Amino acid sequence: MKTRWLSAPMAVALAVTLVACGQQSQQAVEKAQDSAAKAADSAATAAKDAANAASAAAKDASAAAADAAKNAGDATKDAAGKAADATKEAADKAADATKETADKAAAAAKETADKAAGAAKEAPMPADASKEAPKQ
Repeated sequence: MKTRWLSAPMAVALAVTLVACGQQSQQAVEKAQDSAAKAADSAATAAKDAANAASAAAKDASAAAADAAKNAGDATKDAAGKAADATKEAADKAADATKETADKAAAAAKETADKAAGAAKEAPMPADASKEAPKQ
């Protein structure tokens, strides 16, 4: 009987302990659920913020790329204009140099022709060979 007398209070203590543990575990579960819900909300907020930041960065990068393309186009246009101007200037100089060279060549040819004509006038004319040669 002694064992029965001790068994009853032990069963009551065990039951009280299990009830207390059950309440504590229920509270722990509720706290865990609250923490999980808060973590999920934080993760969702962080994901939205990251998406917004990525979108803004993409827009900025797109605008920068468009500006760079526009600037490259302007630079190409300017370079093409300068190249055309330089080509025209070089062609004009080449034409002027060609004209000058042709004028000098024509003047030299005229001077040479004039000298040749003057030399021809000054040279003695050979007499008729039949008059001067003795007959034999």
